[in-house]
Amino acid sequence: MGLLEIVTALVVVTALASLLNVWYFRLPSSIGVTVVGLLFSLLMLGLVAAGVPAAREAVDVLRTVDFDEFVFEGVLSFLLFAGAMGLNSHALWRLRGPVLTFALLSTVLSTFLVGGLVYGLLSLFGLHLPLLLCLLFGALISPTDPVAVLALLKQAKVPEKMETVVAGESLFNDGVGVVLFSILAGLAAATGAHAGHGPELSAAGVLSFFGQEALGGLALGAALGYLGWLGLKSQHDFTTEVLVSLAIVMTCTALGGHLHVSAPLAAVAAGLLVGSLTDRQPGALSSRERFDAFWHLIDELLNVFLFFMLALEIVVLNFSPQALTLGVLAIPLVLLSRAISVQLPYALLQRAAQFTPFTRRVLIWGGMRGAISVALAFTLPASEGRDLFLVMTYCVVIFSIVVQGLTMSGLARRAAEAGGPVAERPSH
Repeated sequence: MGLLEIVTALVVVTALASLLNVWYFRLPSSIGVTVVGLLFSLLMLGLVAAGVPAAREAVDVLRTVDFDEFVFEGVLSFLLFAGAMGLNSHALWRLRGPVLTFALLSTVLSTFLVGGLVYGLLSLFGLHLPLLLCLLFGALISPTDPVAVLALLKQAKVPEKMETVVAGESLFNDGVGVVLFSILAGLAAATGAHAGHGPELSAAGVLSFFGQEALGGLALGAALGYLGWLGLKSQHDFTTEVLVSLAIVMTCTALGGHLHVSAPLAAVAAGLLVGSLTDRQPGALSSRERFDAFWHLIDELLNVFLFFMLALEIVVLNFSPQALTLGVLAIPLVLLSRAISVQLPYALLQRAAQFTPFTRRVLIWGGMRGAISVALAFTLPASEGRDLFLVMTYCVVIFSIVVQGLTMSGLARRAAEAGGPVAERPSH
């Protein structure tokens, strides 16, 4: 099959999954298409086991899809840009301390907690993998999914402070998690845990790498966001405005790779800057309502397609009873690590920040894992634990999307009822 046929087939099947969800399941779009995608994948695996040629061909086609490239060079920057542009930038600036503290400290704590607990769990099963590989699993499973979190919070109309802290932490910890994963991958390569390329094995090398990736990504995004803003306000043609905004996002991804800086953080910075400047000068765009509607549509379409693709990836995994057991056991370990990694900075910040009720619970239970974790798992090089970590990642992500996603709406509604005034949206 050619590229056009593969893309067409994926889009058609995704559309059918979305229709089935609307007709029968009536779940939130990201959760519903994930459930339908899982059922479709299981059906294909059953047909393959029965020897059906068409099913075998479909599975072979899915195995040709480079999922990590699809996520990191395809949809991630668009989703992060759209999410950041929709945040209240003034509220985010007021809460920059708590947001950055959670994004940095919680991600690092979760990485080492998960890595240590999983290392102990594997040892109980007689699997003695290097600690650095377990820390790599901790790094790839710690970033939370901003797409699902943002949608749920907006639907529930939680208080402004809660939405800003939770959504801001989720947006920024993706970039931090990817950078941390790269650092640990470099350390693992330098110590022989697996082959690869990364930062120099020294404190100075690690700090330099983090500064280049994280600060460089924020600087690149700010520069591109400002240049794009100059182009946006220089004319009043809607088509041109859409093209300029698309160019900002795509340039973040392309230049991020060439300059070795974090493209996810660049997309977040660019989205925040464009959203903030268009809020301050609403007349600069020909129609802010149409502009927002376009990016909302892009966000929804890519979100649905991404989660369906995530569900289909089950066909490329090598499940074994032991790997599946370890994947199920990893779920409570990841949740425990998330709870501890949120509780510690929350306790430090609570007196000064005066968080609204339910903020801690929403941060913990709303820390849903998604496609970024699976994409990072696919970048693990061939090693003794690669297939095992892929299955464990997939178990945690599916539990997160389906179970946490379905129960998060109720928690968000309780938080909205207990928290006072709802989040204030910028007047567009």
